[in-house]
Amino acid sequence: MREKKDAPLRSDAQRNRERILEVALEELTRAADAPLSAIAKKACVGQATFYRNFPNRESLVLEVYRYEVQQVADTAAQLLETRSPDQALREWMDRLAQYAMAKAGLADALRKATAHGSLAASGHGPVTSAVALLLKANEEAGTIRPGMTPDDFSLAIAGLWQIDPHSDWQSRAGRLLDLVMDGLRAGAPASRGAAAES
Repeated sequence: MREKKDAPLRSDAQRNRERILEVALEELTRAADAPLSAIAKKACVGQATFYRNFPNRESLVLEVYRYEVQQVADTAAQLLETRSPDQALREWMDRLAQYAMAKAGLADALRKATAHGSLAASGHGPVTSAVALLLKANEEAGTIRPGMTPDDFSLAIAGLWQIDPHSDWQSRAGRLLDLVMDGLRAGAPASRGAAAES
C-alpha cells in the first residue's frame, strides 16, 4: 500500500524532516558542498530516512530555501496586525535584509542546485505575495504612491543583493531601504495632504 504524496507526515517523520532541514541549513550555509551523509549523521537520521525525504542535493537545498523564504514572507501579515502599514513595510524590508545577509552562505549552494533550473518558481511566490500584501495595505492607507507593483518593489531593492554580507551591511542596507521607503512615499496621497496643510 502506497501513501499519497500529499498525506500528512507522522509526527516522528515530521520531526526527522525538520531536524534534517535545520542541520542542512547550518551545514550548507557553512559549506555549499557539505556531504549529504554528514548532514544525515548530524541530524541523527539514517541514510534511508534522509533519502526518503530528500532524494538528492537539489531537493534538499530547494526545500531549505523554500522554508526560509516562507518564514520571511509570513512576517508581512504578522507585522500588519500590529503596526501601521508604512511601519510594517519598513520593518519587513529590514527582515528581508537580515535574511538575505544571514543566508548569503547558502547562496553558493542555491546556485549549484539551480544551475539547470529557475529559482524563481521555488521561492519568489511567497515573497511576491508578501510584498503585494504590504503594498496594497500602504496604498489603501495613502502612505505610498499609487500603482506600485511587486516587480517595481523588487527593482527598487535590487541593490540589497549587491551588499557584501561580510561588510558593515546593516548601515548600508538601512540607508538603501530608507531611500526606497522615501521613494515609495513620494507622491503618496497622505504626504500630499500633509504638504497642503503646512
